[in-house]
Amino acid sequence: MRVSNIMEFTENHRYFTSRDFALSGLDRKLFISLYQPMTGAISAAFYHLLYHQVAEDRTGFSSLETQRMLFLGLGLELNAAGRQTAVEAASKLEAVGLLQVYRNHNPVTEESVYEYVLQRPLSSAEFFSSFHLTLLLRDKIGKSALIELRESLTSKQPAELARFVNREEATMPFYELFNIGAGAMDPELEMGWVESAPANERPAAVQSQERIRHSEMMLRFPRGSANRVFVERLNRSPEIMGQLNYLAYKFNLEIPEICRLLDEDGIFHSDGTLLWDELQNRANLIYRQDRKRDEERERFLARGEDKKVDVTTEVALSAIQLDIPERFQMDVTVMRYNEMLQREPYTRMLERYFPGAVPDDFVRIFERIDLNYKLPEPVINILIHYVLGMSRAQRLTKSFIDSIASNMLAKGIDTLDKAIMYIREQEKLNVALERKRRGEETSRDSGITFGGQSRGTRRKPAMSVVKDDGPVKEATPEELEKMLELARKLQGDN
Repeated sequence: MRVSNIMEFTENHRYFTSRDFALSGLDRKLFISLYQPMTGAISAAFYHLLYHQVAEDRTGFSSLETQRMLFLGLGLELNAAGRQTAVEAASKLEAVGLLQVYRNHNPVTEESVYEYVLQRPLSSAEFFSSFHLTLLLRDKIGKSALIELRESLTSKQPAELARFVNREEATMPFYELFNIGAGAMDPELEMGWVESAPANERPAAVQSQERIRHSEMMLRFPRGSANRVFVERLNRSPEIMGQLNYLAYKFNLEIPEICRLLDEDGIFHSDGTLLWDELQNRANLIYRQDRKRDEERERFLARGEDKKVDVTTEVALSAIQLDIPERFQMDVTVMRYNEMLQREPYTRMLERYFPGAVPDDFVRIFERIDLNYKLPEPVINILIHYVLGMSRAQRLTKSFIDSIASNMLAKGIDTLDKAIMYIREQEKLNVALERKRRGEETSRDSGITFGGQSRGTRRKPAMSVVKDDGPVKEATPEELEKMLELARKLQGDN
């Protein structure tokens, strides 16, 4: 848990927990045998305390409570030492993949609420295929105990099966046994299904249908490839498969293109770890090449034909607020647009702002922000929402957009809420500057003068000037004598 100041995590802060699973007997055994030696007793107690915030026979979210209950449940003192112990216990659970912590900030009340998302313990096969977890457990319990523990968690097949060499699948498929009515989908049921979907779904699960399946990927992947053994292990890593699906949706890639990328050299470490940044860079190159080919194809097909301009598809830059742009008000609702800002890739968001192909200048600008600055997708979407909705088209330059992105990066804006607050502050500043500019123009054009000068054109304060009042008046003999006496006196003092 990243806490810059210990006062950001106290017993007075509220929290809630969520989980989408229930622990079985095997899960509890794996937790005690594998995870508890790595994290310690306090972290194990912290995990179970959060787990039982939701009923055993249910999944979902708990109610909001103060963290005082967590401190008292763990037997920690309500002071700095107790807070530090709780932070360390949560950090150990996060490091081994059992917990994710989020801070939800309310800009109105300036309150921070902690969200604890529990994760199911890995199965024994998944755990021992993760080298960093296996090596950490070896350091905690020793090599011999690790080998014995691994053998005790799985049962071997009977020895008699060694004589059976032919294996035939006899499973009954669903479509041979059950028949479903061919009627259309019930609209009310479909709408209720969509509305009941979880609102905090991860960006990798934006699309309801899975574009890249591991089984289909293995059918197309070369058998003699050096990376095949690493790709086969991806079936045991649902998180990486989710990232691959999100990458395919972001850059509009299909299974053959993903297989070609994973087959290239330099995509995996020697231990099988996927180099995500390198994979994303090469996927972006394919995306740009596809865009170039599409543009050339369109130019070839349109050659010799008169293009008709559809005035209904012209993009008019208008004043845009953080709720919803005017150009989208007839297409999507405010809730749907906010969901798009949070979950859509920036490439898909750019395409929605242009009736045709996205100009290459904009593609290169936001590509640099994504790959070099590494701003999160929701932050880039808010940036697109801001710059493409401004009323001054002359400000849509590379330097202007890059300056906003650099400012976001320098201020540590890495979430959707922070980006919205930043954009709102910028809009207030723009309104204030516009009012000031209009006020200066009004006073300059009014023609009202003060002291012979225009009030709007005066830039410096008026200074006194020596005036010519006629001939110089000569001094009298008495005045000359007084001046000489004063000079002699001053000379004597010196």
